[in-house]
Amino acid sequence: MRARGEGGLSDLALYWRYAAMHVRSELQYRGWPLDILVTAFAVLTDPLDAALMLDRFGSAAGRGAADIMLVYSLAIMTYGLSCAFARGFDYFPRILLSGEFDRILLRPRPLALQTAAHASFQPHRLLRVVGMGAVAAWCLRARGAAIGAGGALILAGGAIGGAMAYQGLFILTACLSLRVRGAGALSDIAIFAGINQTAKAPPSALPKWLRAAFTYILPSYAFFYYPAAAAGGWGGAARSVPESEESGGARAWGVGANAVPEPGGAC
Repeated sequence: MRARGEGGLSDLALYWRYAAMHVRSELQYRGWPLDILVTAFAVLTDPLDAALMLDRFGSAAGRGAADIMLVYSLAIMTYGLSCAFARGFDYFPRILLSGEFDRILLRPRPLALQTAAHASFQPHRLLRVVGMGAVAAWCLRARGAAIGAGGALILAGGAIGGAMAYQGLFILTACLSLRVRGAGALSDIAIFAGINQTAKAPPSALPKWLRAAFTYILPSYAFFYYPAAAAGGWGGAARSVPESEESGGARAWGVGANAVPEPGGAC
């Protein structure tokens, strides 16, 4: 990859010029405040199903609401980060079908740079990052966890790793879409029906094969759960919840979850 192209612009500077161009074009439409409101509504309702579940059951496999919402907020925050800065890979099937990729191939700049910056840079998507970051801060405060520099670095590393994992998934499906029509739907299935849903469940609540799949193949637990556990102070071990705080459903859930050992145990 060339560091500089014609005109002396580095690839990174060119990317930010693309981003600034997209922002200016977005602001030309009077409906951009509506985009912000829609995204804000999505941010507020994203954790609603998990909140209702925890309100009904009290806890999940020994993890309380603050613990689960901390993990879930990290997952959504990193997804918003990857969508805001490199949405082009997720949109690649559309770019391919519309013929835009043919024009990209003719330009004397790296394909990855042009693809990442091709789709509209949408600053309102950063609301997911800000909103879920606020939820994560509230969860840490609710737990009474005072994270130091080490805990902050762990969370930042998990967020960066999670964003890179999302981008890797987008790039993988983009490559598949060159040969398989409709391959772009695979990333949606993996993210919305897989990663984002398992982020609401502790590893001990899942069967061994499913836990391994979301630790090593789609490593959501590696980037979200275990960094949150280290920063939150529970270290992956289940917290004991007083029986008086549990409903009948929570106790039934706990019986099933206790049958599946934690990672590193007997499994």
